Order: sequence, then structure tokens, then C-alpha cells
Amino acid sequence: MPFLKLSTNVEISDLQSKQLLTKLSQLVAQQTGKPERYVMVELTAGKSMMFSGSSDPLAYLECKSIGLSTTQATVLAAAINPALTAALPIAADRIYIEFSDCPAEYWGWNGSTFG
Repeated sequence: MPFLKLSTNVEISDLQSKQLLTKLSQLVAQQTGKPERYVMVELTAGKSMMFSGSSDPLAYLECKSIGLSTTQATVLAAAINPALTAALPIAADRIYIEFSDCPAEYWGWNGSTFG
């Protein structure tokens, strides 16, 4: 179950939020090779955040998935960054993405774990 959490200091309308969540969900499913029915995406906008001593628009993302490889992380970073800069007024160098490979036995779903 891939999980992508996006936090940004940019204010986002409900329509923008829905469009961005849809785009990111599809992108994560495609790049991880996991069915989109297992993908979860969270968006928190309008947060008080600072990066590099500035509160200019920025984004921080956490991407976790069972079996996430370094190759997939590289491909995801290359895909997520332009998707965000196209949707929001955030410069590419003001986006951080943290990737984590989660062991299947530590990921619960539907009353059990994947391990």
C-alpha cells in the first residue's frame, strides 16, 4: 500500500486539491506498479512552513510503500516534482521528498498485515 503525504504552505482550493490528489494517486500507482486501489494520498495545504530561511512556496512529501526500491524512488522523484510545479506555484528546488521502504509485516490493512 503506497502512501504519499504532501504538506505545503500554499493555499489550495477544493478543486485544486481534488485534481492534485487524483494526479498523485495515479502517478504513485503507475510508478510503483501497485494497483491504485491500494494507494493512499494525503494533502495538507496552507501550513506554516519554512525552508532555507524563507517561507516562499514549498512542499514536503513522505512516500512509503512495501518493497519500494531505490530505482522506484528515483523515478518517483522525477515524476512528482514536475507534477507539483505544474499544479502549484512551487519551484522545483523547494520540494523535499522522503522515501521509505516499509516491511510488509509492519503494514496493516483489512484487519491483518501484508507480511
